[in-house]
Amino acid sequence: MDAIDSKAAAAPGQVIARTALYQEVAERLRARIFAHDLAPGSWVDEQVLADEFGISRTPMREALKVLAAEGLVVLKPRRGCYVAELSEQDLDEVFPVMALLEGRAALEAAGKASDADLAELRALHAQLERHAAAGDADAFFAVNDAFHAALQRIAGNRWLQHLIDDTRKMIKLTRRHSLQVEGRLEQSLREHARIMDALAARDPERAARAMHDHLLSGREALAKLGGAG
Repeated sequence: MDAIDSKAAAAPGQVIARTALYQEVAERLRARIFAHDLAPGSWVDEQVLADEFGISRTPMREALKVLAAEGLVVLKPRRGCYVAELSEQDLDEVFPVMALLEGRAALEAAGKASDADLAELRALHAQLERHAAAGDADAFFAVNDAFHAALQRIAGNRWLQHLIDDTRKMIKLTRRHSLQVEGRLEQSLREHARIMDALAARDPERAARAMHDHLLSGREALAKLGGAG
């Protein structure tokens, strides 16, 4: 019995057990891709990974089909599976989509945010200020993600959240992020301050514009690094 299979097999119903297994494998592979342990453009060795996870190749292949449907890997006939790569054109196309989606989330959040919600966002913004002052891009990046996630939760639109999550998966394929550009930390902080001001004023249209411009500004900074890989 496969090592990961042992727990799954205890669940009632063989079909459910197999489904749980390949979904777990897909999640592990997804995490490796986002961490770039499986780098963009690299070949995915099904057998090596299956052996490492202690499973057969069947759930591994099912997991890779899930990731292929998400656009994270590419299945090439007779050549195997490769981690997807984003071109500059891909980034030029995906960032405006993300800007529209996150702009909408900011618009909806501005109309729904409670005082407690705003206090949460201000606390996150204060962390961004500290990390920017320290020049800690990695910590800033992590809190930035938390800020955007909190804003989307406040918006409370599950359909919008689903689209944002799917689109963000693609952006995570790039090996770089805009905060690596000199001066971008401070610029991003100013953009976040404008978003906060609009949210505090409960001005949906201004919040949407500020978020939209923030995302496009990130793309412009990313372009300065050159090369999507």
